[in-house]
Amino acid sequence: MYILIGIDPDIDKSGVAYKNGDELELMNLKFFDLLEFFEKVLREKGDKEKLLVVVEAGWLNKGNWHVMKKGSAAINAKIGNNTGRNHETGRKIVEMLEFLEIQCRLVKPTKSKVNSKFFNKITGVKKSNQEQRDAYMMIHGIK
Repeated sequence: MYILIGIDPDIDKSGVAYKNGDELELMNLKFFDLLEFFEKVLREKGDKEKLLVVVEAGWLNKGNWHVMKKGSAAINAKIGNNTGRNHETGRKIVEMLEFLEIQCRLVKPTKSKVNSKFFNKITGVKKSNQEQRDAYMMIHGIK
């Protein structure tokens, strides 16, 4: 059985889901807080072979054309810029995991989102945000 960590990369704070058996912790962490979190997990749990991190990898999608049809050029440029920044954050997280020699699996994002009501039904967690739910759904069902 793995200790699972799901990550939904974000420019400011990435959504993180940590699952160890029945223990589930959801959080949002800045990039270097994420590094400290991985180091803490490694110190406390020790065995890298039992640790698996799943990262949402939007850059694996063939098309990343995110625009608002009625949006101005400036709005669409900002959307593209933020998308690229999110993708680079994800790539840097993967690079961090490789440096720490932690197993990593990349997952293409899906368009479907899980709402808080459904999330509560499958996890029992009452308070969560979209990034945390996305992070958890990447590890849901992995043994």
